This record gives sequence, C-alpha cells and structure tokens, in this order.
Amino acid sequence: MSATRSQRKRTLVVLGASSDQLFLIRTARRMGLAVLAVDRDPDAPGFLEADDVAVISTRDVPALVAYLEQRRAEGLDLAGVLTMGSDIPDVVAALAQRFGLPGPSPETARLATDKLAMKQRFVERGVPCPWFAEVRSLAELRAIVRTRGPALVLKPVDRSGSRGVFLLDAASDLAELYARARDFSYTGRVMVEEYVSGPQISTETVLHDGVAVTPGFADRNYELLERFRPQVMENGGWIPSLCTEAQRAEVEALVTAAAWALGLTRGIAKGDVVLTPDGPRVIEIAARLSGGDFCESLVPLATGVNYVRTAIEIATGVQPDFGALLSTTEHAVANRYFFPEPGELVAVHSVERVRAQPWVKKLELWYRPGDVVPPGLSHAHRFGVFVAVARDRDELERRVRWVYDTLRIETRAPAAASPTYS
Repeated sequence: MSATRSQRKRTLVVLGASSDQLFLIRTARRMGLAVLAVDRDPDAPGFLEADDVAVISTRDVPALVAYLEQRRAEGLDLAGVLTMGSDIPDVVAALAQRFGLPGPSPETARLATDKLAMKQRFVERGVPCPWFAEVRSLAELRAIVRTRGPALVLKPVDRSGSRGVFLLDAASDLAELYARARDFSYTGRVMVEEYVSGPQISTETVLHDGVAVTPGFADRNYELLERFRPQVMENGGWIPSLCTEAQRAEVEALVTAAAWALGLTRGIAKGDVVLTPDGPRVIEIAARLSGGDFCESLVPLATGVNYVRTAIEIATGVQPDFGALLSTTEHAVANRYFFPEPGELVAVHSVERVRAQPWVKKLELWYRPGDVVPPGLSHAHRFGVFVAVARDRDELERRVRWVYDTLRIETRAPAAASPTYS
C-alpha cells in the first residue's frame, strides 16, 4: 500500500489491525480520514482495509515514536491516534503527548490500566465500588479469606479480557489460583475485591468538556459462571437492558463520576457496573472503546448509534456531534459466544443454515478443522460469536437458543474414540 495515499489526507493512527479494530478503520475511512494501521502481525486483517500500514508492536512506544516522527517529517498529516478493544491507553497517551494530539493524560492512562490504583482513586473521590485490597503473598491472601470469607474475586491488577480473574469459594485452592493470577500479571501484582452479586451492566460513555452521554448500555450475561468456575467468564450481553429508567440514570451518573475521577474528560469510558440493593457499584473503567461486538454491533443494531464516529471526532480534535448519539431505532440485540469441549476440531455443522437466518447479523468462528480448541481460560479462548436481533427480549432468547441448538461443534479429545458436541 502506497504511503502517499495517506499523506494526501489527515491521517488517523489506529493502534491494532486485528478484527477488533476493523470497525474503527472502516468508520474512519467513511469519515474521509486516511488510516495508518499499526500491528505486529504482518497478516493482520485490518491491513487490507487501511490506507497505510506499519508492522510494529502496539506496545513498543520507542519504535512507534521513531516511526511516526519519520513519517511526519516526510509529510504525513497526523490527525489523531486511537485504538479499539486493546487495553493500551498508556500507549495512546504517550503518542498523543509526543505529537500534540488529543488523548488521555499519562496519569489517566496509568489509573485506567492499574486496577488497584483505579480503585484507590475511586475511594479518594467517593465513587462507590466493592471493597478491595492488594495481595502481596499467599499468606496474605489466606489471612484475607479468613477475615472476610471466601466470597472474593482474585485478579491481576493489570490485565483485561478475564485473564487470571477467579471467583473464590470455600473449596478454592488458594495457592494454585494465586500463582495463576500472579503469572497473568505483567508486573506480578495481584488484588482481591469483594464479590458483589447482582445484575451486571456494560456501559460506554462519550465524554467531552463536562458533557457525558452514555449511548452504550447493555446487560451482561453470566449464565456460564458455574460451568467455568473459578474462571470468571462472560457470555455476551443484551440490549435493551432490564434496568428501570431510574436505575439507568444511577448507573450513568456513576460511570461518569468514575471517569472524571480518573481524569478522563475527553474520550470514551468503558464501564463495568454491578447493581446491588444499595445502588450501583463500579467494578472497573477502561479508557477506550470496547472490542468484540459492543460498539460495533450491539449498540448500532439496537439504537442506530455509531459512537465510534464520535470517538474519532474527539481523537482528531473535531467538536463532537452529540446529536448523533440519540437513538433512532429500538431493537432487541444479543451477542453470544461458543465454548465447545476442548480437543481437536473435527467439524462444525449447520453453519450455513444459521447464517441464512435474516436475524443473524454476525457469525464468526475462529477455528478450523484440525485446530486444537483449548479449554476456556479467558475471553481469548472463545471459539466464535454470533449476533442476533429480534423485536423483544423474549423472541431474542428463543432465537439465541435456536442457534445453540442448531450449530453443532464436533471436537475429539486426544485419547477419546468418540466425538463430543457443544
């Protein structure tokens, strides 16, 4: 791809060119921007749709700075830097600061990627969240469990996508889970927080100079929690939420306060919230657009709103059009994932029958026959996804069940003579 194509236009640097960033790349190009996509994988699918590409790790800040300095000296018009689905606000902040582009501050990025520091800031600013504590040793974890009971969530302070996140109970092997959580952490740091039961909500809020609008609001689905215990695994979500108008208003006010507590005043705040009898509690805030289907499929299909466009406006210094965040449609939408039994993939049956349904808006499978399907240890181990639409949640749930009943995933355990199905 010719470098000169992007030099003719204002260029958005998109960090990541995997399937998670495709919607961002496509939206930016529809807005008239050129896209320079960066990814360490030379075969990243986003490279096929970008105006310009760079094969560099999106976590290698010195290499990214050197490359962009060279390209800017050659005439590249850098308009902004953004990512979607990749938890690297620190990289976005570093590049934005270096090149004078809009973006989160380094301090906001630090708080957004260190869950312990994030929770400490919430406490300082009076933002309701579950009880938490850093865990520096196995002995300390055991002492906390003795004092507070086993209803705790153990997690690395600096990972995402459920990696190393475990729900403890009285039967938990604390030594094993502590070691696993610590191994997932980039820095070897672990924390626990109180497990607060109640409906969980995913949100995405657009923030700009004191204005906060939350076009993304979905119920999270944890129907497989017992199957994967102690691993905490979400299985998609639904729109519209079952929250009342009053509950939604409380949640929106909470995620806005949490974002502002982190210093996030321009950009996107991705919130995870639990509804308790005492009101909502914020679990985490991410300073980025979500990956997967949330802002790519669920919200646009349910409401007609594409707030990825608004995020691009903010990232490129354009006054955001908040009128574009008003819902224009009302549909029920869900995404769900496939978690077959681990083993060698033999075949997937009835794929075309499922795809033929007009209400199936997306069906992606990430394994091929002969691949080894791993156990579900994090969101990275999902087998595939589908998105369905309907008139209401009752019809939607019937359609979701039909897909699960119709599409069969055949795997073969290494030592087994007969296949298993999911």
